Amino acid sequence: MKRFVPVLCLLLASTTIFAQSPPVPAPPIIGASSYLMIDAKSGHELASLKPDTPVPPASLTKLMTTYVVFHAIAEGQITLEDEVTVSEKAWRMQGSRMFIEVGNRIRVKDLLLGVIVQSGNDASVALAEYVAGSESVFAEMMNQYAQKLGMTSTHFVNATGWPNDEHYSTARDLAILARALIEEFPDHYQWHAIKEFKWGDITQPNRNRLLWRDDSVDGLKTGHTEAAGYCLVASAERDGMRVISVVLGTGSDKARIDGSQALINYGFRFFETRLLYTAGEEITRTRVWKSANEYSPLGVMEDLYITVPRGAYDSLESVNSMPAVIEAPVAAGQPLGELKVSLNDEILVQEQLRALDENPSGSFWQRTVDTVMLWLE
Repeated sequence: MKRFVPVLCLLLASTTIFAQSPPVPAPPIIGASSYLMIDAKSGHELASLKPDTPVPPASLTKLMTTYVVFHAIAEGQITLEDEVTVSEKAWRMQGSRMFIEVGNRIRVKDLLLGVIVQSGNDASVALAEYVAGSESVFAEMMNQYAQKLGMTSTHFVNATGWPNDEHYSTARDLAILARALIEEFPDHYQWHAIKEFKWGDITQPNRNRLLWRDDSVDGLKTGHTEAAGYCLVASAERDGMRVISVVLGTGSDKARIDGSQALINYGFRFFETRLLYTAGEEITRTRVWKSANEYSPLGVMEDLYITVPRGAYDSLESVNSMPAVIEAPVAAGQPLGELKVSLNDEILVQEQLRALDENPSGSFWQRTVDTVMLWLE
């Protein structure tokens, strides 16, 4: 793994500061009203078209439905083995269905598979009612989670994506949600790769036909209404790199599949993602005055990834900056500096450098000596 040497001045960086990265062609043209593709680990944007335009999300809504249910499971509020009694409202839902019957008791796990694989509106409502008591209260929970995730241009009014003027999202927000699902619930995320699910006597295939076309694709969700067009949030992993594509408003199932495949291939062909630093690894150290330890090691609290054009990694520059004077005490995790990583003068990563260990105040003698030395600085 590459280790960066902090650049102390522009003269020291002169051997790489004018390096040029390999050219990257424009993204493929696909018949979508908007789209966005990001790297799942770094969050770096690889290609986009009107990613912040609010649109009807159709059944892509169910990504948030399952996200809320997964949280309820993780927090011990419900379990996968809980049995849910199907209400008449859930049973009467139109559109894509799991075909559950009113009054039946169905496991949470089966309902989740009915949502994820079969895109069941009936299963979505049944889960919403079980978790929150009613679909309207569940929609409030969906909006609360959206706010926490930073989905600033999203508003939900139901658990299914059933058309409503107040129900909307964007390609960017849906990419944020997909990334959260993958990172927070990797075990449950695997269910998005299931190609078919049988309930009763009815077997339904996953509508994400990329699962059959590309072995690296393992999720996530299709959506379609007349207003939304044909949509697809897809994710694929090749050689340790994962991308997420959100394609909205295409004219056919084939168009959303072909468009998503083109974006995914483009992302893997022209970009690469590397681990810069692991969580807790010492990146640099800084002088701490009046402290028990003369220096404090600095690093990042979470693994730090970067996405760059293929072949450009060796042209990256790293600059660490710290205040002129830092005095004890220093708490573990306290921000003490900043790391900037750039390529061709464009900043790609800007991250706080934090103290990896506690550094308390030194002895009276040490504090006195350092006070005098600071006067002389």
